[in-house]
Amino acid sequence: MLQILYEDPHIIVPVKPVGMEAQSSHSFAPDMVSELRKHINKLSTTSSTGRAEPYVGVIHRLDKPVGGVMVYAKTQKAAAALSKQVREGNLKKTYCAILCGKPVDSMGKYTDFLRKDGKNNYSQIVDKSVDESKRAELSYKILETRIVDGQELSLAEIQLHTGRHHQIRVQFAGHGTPLLGDTKYGKNRQNKTFQSNSLALWSMELTFFHPETGEAVTFSAKPEGQSFKKFL
Repeated sequence: MLQILYEDPHIIVPVKPVGMEAQSSHSFAPDMVSELRKHINKLSTTSSTGRAEPYVGVIHRLDKPVGGVMVYAKTQKAAAALSKQVREGNLKKTYCAILCGKPVDSMGKYTDFLRKDGKNNYSQIVDKSVDESKRAELSYKILETRIVDGQELSLAEIQLHTGRHHQIRVQFAGHGTPLLGDTKYGKNRQNKTFQSNSLALWSMELTFFHPETGEAVTFSAKPEGQSFKKFL
């Protein structure tokens, strides 16, 4: 059953479970859009016979192994307003992650250029002169560092300023501190005590302007998953 943090006629703010696709998928597995449509249908007091499927507009995405707070639009007008906020950088995303290692600075900013290989579902840091490279920027703050089985692990709070493919995973791996549980970008740096199929990355908080009222709103959810439970 989905956890819904907030809902009104214009938007719905759920917590995406780890392992679920953020949008409609081609598999038979549940995805967020189909689950939200089921939720909206259940709340409807009118008969569903002959009624069109509820509108669920995808505003932003989370990778399948990442859970946390998301916002979806329930009308096309709300979708247009929220999508504009994404383009203009007014939808603020805060993540938390467990890193293998500790960055040199306890607070900092990474600015890199990433190139996506869509065929292999992979991105990498490249020179800005490379064709199809895109600027990627984030800032971070280290909240806590621990030694587990002789390996340094750090809990980081991350502000995402651009939304590139696998951005957080690629940038931290590229700067020497891959995310715990990331077998794609940091497979040689994983801690045996925390071994799991769970990527230690969580969408912790969203702040945006309500598309109808214009009011600044913030929604948050504590991180879930085996790695976070063990660390915290």
